[in-house]
Amino acid sequence: RPTLSDQIRKVERGIAAMQIKQQQQIRAFLSEKFGGDSDSTLFERQEALLQGCIARTEGKSPNQMKTLTETILPRVALYKALSEHFPHEDAYKTMRAYMLEIVAPEKHSSTAKMEAIPGFYFLYSRIFLRVVRKSDLWESTQSHGKDHFEVTMKKCLWHTACVENGCAELCPLFCEVDNVTYGGLRKLGFARTQTLGYGGDCCDFHFF
Repeated sequence: RPTLSDQIRKVERGIAAMQIKQQQQIRAFLSEKFGGDSDSTLFERQEALLQGCIARTEGKSPNQMKTLTETILPRVALYKALSEHFPHEDAYKTMRAYMLEIVAPEKHSSTAKMEAIPGFYFLYSRIFLRVVRKSDLWESTQSHGKDHFEVTMKKCLWHTACVENGCAELCPLFCEVDNVTYGGLRKLGFARTQTLGYGGDCCDFHFF
């Protein structure tokens, strides 16, 4: 029977594997975008900034820390590295290309493939609502009807992380990834009128 130490090590290995995958994706993007010595310099700086972001993060649950380490902070660190090397407008443009040309299509493809599952809408709605209800990545309220479900997020770890790391302007790119992820699906419609990243009071997800 696995001990607590065994379980902790398993989680740590999982986080490390996800970090490696995320970092490999970032390095491939930088190599394709810049090539030569520039991509190595940027990637080394991104890795250093990532470790700094992780070290400075306090007061987060294990679940929040896992998501920050695997998903959010590597992208925050990439944006910071780009901002050190290029004018703000160019850094943001490059970061937007990474998020919308690399990250978002991958997430959309994964979601679109799930539509092939029989009863996709029913299953997805139940899973989505259960995840946000039980997770501490968001503070939210949920509701659902026969052909729709809604989640209103008053607090979001992605938004919080961007603000805490001094790059609130990065958060809208995470919001834009959602638009691509859920855009053009056959069995799931998506709409929002505001997000925390764009200065709204909440993120009002509406699925139908």
